[in-house]
Amino acid sequence: MNAIVALCHFCELHGPRTLFCTEVLHSPLPQGAGSGDISGQNEQAEEEEGGIQMSSRIRSHSPAEGASADSSSPGPKKSDMCEGCRSLAGGHPGYVSHDKETSIKYVSHQHPNHPQLFSIVRQACVRSLSCEVCPGREGPIFFGDEQHGFVFSHTFFIKDSLARGFQRWYSIITIMMDRIYLINSWPFLLGKIRGIIDELQGKALKVFEAEQYGCPQRAQRMNTAFTPFLHQRNGNAARSLTSLTNDENLWACLHTSFAWLLKACGSRLTEKLLEGAPTEDTLVQMEKLADLKEESEGWDGSEEEEKPSSQPDVVEGQELSKCSPETSLMPDCNSWNVAHRRLSVFRSLRHMRQVLGASAFRMLAWHVLMGNQVIWKARDMDLVQSAFDVLRTMLPVGCVRIIPYSDQYEEAYRCNFLGLSPHVQIPSHILTSEFAVLVEVRAATRSSLYPTLFDDEQSLNKYEFVVTSGSPVAADRVGPTILNKIEAALTNQNLSVDVVDQCLVCLKEEWMNKVKVLFKFTKVDSRPKEDTQKLLSILGAAEEDNVKLLKFWMTGLSKTYKSHLMSTVRSPTSSESRN
Repeated sequence: MNAIVALCHFCELHGPRTLFCTEVLHSPLPQGAGSGDISGQNEQAEEEEGGIQMSSRIRSHSPAEGASADSSSPGPKKSDMCEGCRSLAGGHPGYVSHDKETSIKYVSHQHPNHPQLFSIVRQACVRSLSCEVCPGREGPIFFGDEQHGFVFSHTFFIKDSLARGFQRWYSIITIMMDRIYLINSWPFLLGKIRGIIDELQGKALKVFEAEQYGCPQRAQRMNTAFTPFLHQRNGNAARSLTSLTNDENLWACLHTSFAWLLKACGSRLTEKLLEGAPTEDTLVQMEKLADLKEESEGWDGSEEEEKPSSQPDVVEGQELSKCSPETSLMPDCNSWNVAHRRLSVFRSLRHMRQVLGASAFRMLAWHVLMGNQVIWKARDMDLVQSAFDVLRTMLPVGCVRIIPYSDQYEEAYRCNFLGLSPHVQIPSHILTSEFAVLVEVRAATRSSLYPTLFDDEQSLNKYEFVVTSGSPVAADRVGPTILNKIEAALTNQNLSVDVVDQCLVCLKEEWMNKVKVLFKFTKVDSRPKEDTQKLLSILGAAEEDNVKLLKFWMTGLSKTYKSHLMSTVRSPTSSESRN
């Protein structure tokens, strides 16, 4: 993250002062350049400090303020600094951490060495300890502008038995030029910076209590109540933060904390380029995530009721491998922890087609696309889940309803993908129904039922896959157009698996666009059947299988799209234009 994190202090003698800061330095040096050669170079090079491009002399260390012999360096003079205003001792080289993954340096010293950055940090320090303060003078606040950067500031007090009011005022500030990024990082920065502050306050409190126990300052001050205040200020009341916390390694620890904060905050948010309008799958996934958040908030506010174990939950368009105690729809998600299972048994649709055979796969794919119930009976739960993970890629996210594994049969209205253990009895009317397909995974009668294409397919050789249905798909049946295109892509060996996946995405989006047109035409505009038939002919979906597919896929439309259409239904302008 291109930002600067600084620790600031309000000195009673010198006002707001920057004690310690950590900045990000992106070096343009070529790879392989040794760090020992950097200190001997005098060339000018472009560096980026704190996200600001500038030209400065390359150096291996950043000298502490007051230790540099260069009179033109920024910062207050050494004579204008007391022990409370100084962090690193004179001649201290500062702290440098190298991130080998990104070739980024995290440099810590008392002040930024570039005048422009020093001015930005100085102004942010003054504002954080004077005018930009939250109520109570302790807590987080946000301020800034485009010219001087935007600042996240958290002010706090440190106990000091020699200070006025027995406490001193500090702040930790984060400065960067990207306002949106900084605002989005507010919860993360607040939690981590609050942790650093609690640690500092805890150490200082122990020192304060020990000093008060040995020599109570309150009673001593009561005896000298009439001593002039200015005379007291000239005493040795300015103490360094290392003295207040009794930690000689304080600045090294702060460097580590600030460097980690910059790296972690930069890694947690990434930019993603989205071209065009979001797909229906994206909208449905966003809606489901919003529903999950509402459910989790409801569970947090009330006692969670136990659900009967005989009623498995349905996962609609949700990856089971992403189940977690906070966001899971399944109370027994830990028992079905897909994250720790072995690699997928079926790697792709092409792989499944090779295993099942062309005719059996076509029958199975036809039922999947039509929205019929797909039942897998097997002992291996991983195999069933792997099959569902592959088959669901042919459908829009909103049309997927999965019960991964159950000890009893579930009706089709609850799920269109159902995994069953081998001993479960399926009703006879389901076995003979034309709206269901059954895949039975049995033990193979011989060692290999199909040629082994890869070394890792040994686990499938022990199974025999039997696909049956009350309505078998004839080989000469045309079928839905999208099924024929999917099979053409799977049989084309010139297309890699990744290319086939992209073909599936394009095909689904093409047919979802037809679904949108049909939905608006029939559900919103309420056109007669004759006009609907003409529309289907124009869309190239007048065949029976295509019509059934469109009607099923209509159930997968997002609520956002439906509400948008219904909000404009039967408006005066639309009705007049239709007439």
